[in-house]
Amino acid sequence: MSSQPTQPSQPSKDLETFDNPNPDRDYTIRIRIPEFTCLCPKTGQPDFATLNLEYVPDQRCIELKSLKLYVWAFRNEGAFHEAVTNAILDDLVAACQPRFMRLTAEFNVRGGIYTNVVAEHQQPDWQPPADVRLP
Repeated sequence: MSSQPTQPSQPSKDLETFDNPNPDRDYTIRIRIPEFTCLCPKTGQPDFATLNLEYVPDQRCIELKSLKLYVWAFRNEGAFHEAVTNAILDDLVAACQPRFMRLTAEFNVRGGIYTNVVAEHQQPDWQPPADVRLP
C-alpha cells in the first residue's frame, strides 16, 4: 500500500472568515505575525516585518490558516512599506467588515532606519467602549 505525499500549502490571497461566536459583544482579537516578508521595490532585496493586527469583529472573524497563506503570498512581491500595510488592511477589512481594525507593520532595519506603519479602519457608526481603569 503506497501513500501519496500530501501537497504542501501554497500562498493564496483568498481570506476565509467564520461567524463571530459573540457578535453582540465588543472584544478585541490580537494577532502577531512575526515572519512577514516582501521585496523592496527599488532593490529587489527582501524586507522583513512583524505585523500586529488588532480588531473588534462584527459578524465575521478572520480564519488563521487563510491569514497565514495570505501573508505568505507577499513574499515575492515588491512593495513600499506604506503601500503594503494599507493594502493588507484593505483586504482584511473587505473580508470581515470589522467594527474596528488596526494593522501595525514593524519593518526591520533598512539602511539604518526602522519603519513602523500604522493603518486603521473604523465603521462610521461604531464607538469604542470607555476604558476601564481598575484600582
